[in-house]
Amino acid sequence: MAGMATHVITGAGSGIGAAVARRLHARGDELVLHARDAGRAKELASRFPGARTLVGDLADPDRLSWAFSHQSLPDRVDSLLHVAGVVDLGPVGELTPKAWRHQLDVNLVAPAELTRHFLPQLRASRGHVLFVNSGAGLNANADWAAYAASKHGLKALADSLRQEEHENGVRVTSVYPGRTASPMQAKVHRQEGKEYDPSRWIDPESVATTIVMALDLPRDAEVNDLTVRPGR
Repeated sequence: MAGMATHVITGAGSGIGAAVARRLHARGDELVLHARDAGRAKELASRFPGARTLVGDLADPDRLSWAFSHQSLPDRVDSLLHVAGVVDLGPVGELTPKAWRHQLDVNLVAPAELTRHFLPQLRASRGHVLFVNSGAGLNANADWAAYAASKHGLKALADSLRQEEHENGVRVTSVYPGRTASPMQAKVHRQEGKEYDPSRWIDPESVATTIVMALDLPRDAEVNDLTVRPGR
């Protein structure tokens, strides 16, 4: 993806999303950074000078279309990077419909809705849709039912999209990181009642390296699924 590519990124405020945004910003690419509200958008714009922002609440996918209709969307999109996600652990016997819906909306329905919005631009540029999934998108453990269900669904979304859009030249990649040192991981450890030691887990920069590699791969190839596990 040479030259001034334009990337729409969710979750650029922290962790993997911030690491990817820093990489792409540093090399001069155009960024359109999604934010939940105007305050966060302002924060992202000051952190990434020259970046544009797009405001909409992923927790309310039904209203994204309305929110975007009041903003100017980029004419060109070379990649759509779905990095934002939420996690709320709990056994099936205790998870409420609210906990299920929140994770399904943010982790699955919102990425589908964002993809629908940007598909015309992605087809025109023969662009790339990349989903940051999770090890939980491949295996579900105790207390992870709702989160894992949302991420298993995200794998299905990516797999269907890849087959649907192959003829249009749109590449689709799922990245499955293991535990990564991020604010989300700190929250998971609190919910698990465990001490959080970031040095034990993958550095977000390492996951960012794999994402940029998938984006930059020559057009004759496509990374479909990429699993990244802690190396120590």
